Amino acid sequence: MAIITSVDIYRFSIPMEPFTIATGTMDHAQNVFIRVHTNQGFYGVGECSAFPMIVGETQDTCLVMAKYFAGLWIEQDALDIPTRMQQLHDAAAGNTTIKSAFDIALYDIAAKNAGLPLYRFLGGEKRVVESDITIGISTPETMAQKAIHFKTTGANILKVKLGKGAQTDVERIKQIREAVGPEIKIRVDANQGWGFDEAAFALQAIGPYDIEFCEQPMRTWHNDRLPQLMKLSPVKIMADESVYNHHDARMQIESGSCDYINIKMAKSGGLLEAKKIHDTAAERGIPCMMGGMLESRIALSAKLHFVYASPNIHFYDMDTCMLGHLVDPCVGGVTYDGYKLNISDAIGIGANADEEFLRGCEKVSV
Repeated sequence: MAIITSVDIYRFSIPMEPFTIATGTMDHAQNVFIRVHTNQGFYGVGECSAFPMIVGETQDTCLVMAKYFAGLWIEQDALDIPTRMQQLHDAAAGNTTIKSAFDIALYDIAAKNAGLPLYRFLGGEKRVVESDITIGISTPETMAQKAIHFKTTGANILKVKLGKGAQTDVERIKQIREAVGPEIKIRVDANQGWGFDEAAFALQAIGPYDIEFCEQPMRTWHNDRLPQLMKLSPVKIMADESVYNHHDARMQIESGSCDYINIKMAKSGGLLEAKKIHDTAAERGIPCMMGGMLESRIALSAKLHFVYASPNIHFYDMDTCMLGHLVDPCVGGVTYDGYKLNISDAIGIGANADEEFLRGCEKVSV
């Protein structure tokens, strides 16, 4: 057993260049960092990134719930991950973003207790992981210029944010494809920005530009119309906000509503549920993507370990730290070789927060 003795909670705000998607613009990453201390002399680290326009949590709600959750865990066994996470689910529905930080910290503890890097603790092995790079919403001309820039830096996969006016979205894709040529992969993400008619129009119009897939074309209240859209679309559909847990995954797949699923820790509440989504999709022949919000390299490290242990993850949207973070608050952890991700064999997640950065963060201990 590894008994939880205390939890440190930090307001982990990371300034960044403004980043725009269909649901809004953010100028800093609203993150929370935690350390879960044990009587074994080591602690686990966890991080989450609140994206209020999508998941409905803010940094402030995460901090309030973190104090509540931390109090539930004092004197409890950190190594019993399913029971610890069920405690949080029994205490409060939703709140998957802050739950993911607690989940990640438990997996860090478990792997450290076993003396293994997390991916090996999970039964995985390293493989080549190449991320896409995201182009935020702007004018078609500006987005095409950004695409050219990314191509010159060695990017092979572009993820293009759409969802603000279907006609303009088609022009955005036309100009980007003409700018970068046929070799580069283009995938798009509408972030729920289209209605049904807009989605059908846009997907049919961008079909000739060789689009790998489209994430979340419509709001989740149009989930019932996804099977119809799937029949009309020449572009494959990836469920994002329509899938938070493995029950959602089962319903989306079995209703014929998606070709692929995007797994994010902020939606699933961490690795425990992410694994269930992965396995549910794998059993039904639906490939997955590893996605994220605006996490630093701390949570990104946990995600890479998870990818190494998840053979049904075929797509990698793991560029959040490259999207204009103006400060890197992480020591150790994931490194980028161009757009390929690597990590050392340090035990646990292998990443931690920079102490100097933490000194400037608001802190609460439970």
